[in-house]
Amino acid sequence: MKKLMMILVAVIVVNVAQAQEKVKKDTYIQNGDLIEATLYHDDGTISQQGFFTAKGVITGEWVSYNRNGEKLAVAQYDKGAKVGTWFFWSDDNTLKEVQYSNSKIASVNVWKNEGERVVSNK
Repeated sequence: MKKLMMILVAVIVVNVAQAQEKVKKDTYIQNGDLIEATLYHDDGTISQQGFFTAKGVITGEWVSYNRNGEKLAVAQYDKGAKVGTWFFWSDDNTLKEVQYSNSKIASVNVWKNEGERVVSNK
């Protein structure tokens, strides 16, 4: 009886271990002079994608996603400095367009989808 219980426990443990999803680990792949990073939410969906220099400085385009795979933000970096136009999406049909210059906000434009028309604050 004792051996039967031990076997039963072992079978249950193996089945539970196999049934658990493997959580994806963040990946970093050398791509020329850059390191391409893919970061994951704890449920295995992609959280962020972007690049680092060989010295670990953020650079290029970075994209952030929610757990449903929808874009939350698109950002631009030049060797650690915030540059260019960044976009931020929100649940209330709003898109924020932020222009950076010298790592500082130069301008902000908010686009709001109001049914059949799109409204801007400019």
